[in-house]
Amino acid sequence: MADLIKELVSGVVDSALKEILKKTRATGTAAKRAKRRSRKAKSGGILADIVEAAFRKPAKKQVSRRRTAASRTKMRRRSA
Repeated sequence: MADLIKELVSGVVDSALKEILKKTRATGTAAKRAKRRSRKAKSGGILADIVEAAFRKPAKKQVSRRRTAASRTKMRRRSA
């Protein structure tokens, strides 16, 4: 009887240790980067990139917009 309990406990402890020491799947930044690279490599290839670049609009330059006189007075009214 004691032998049976001892065997049961050792089995439980062994499985718990295996679970704790088991390597989890890679969730770091490097793994995410590799996944992104492989995803990009699958889609289309060089020709698709060239065609996409030809149809893509160029990036617009960001400009700071000055507030209008009306919006400045509204702001002044709110804070005062």
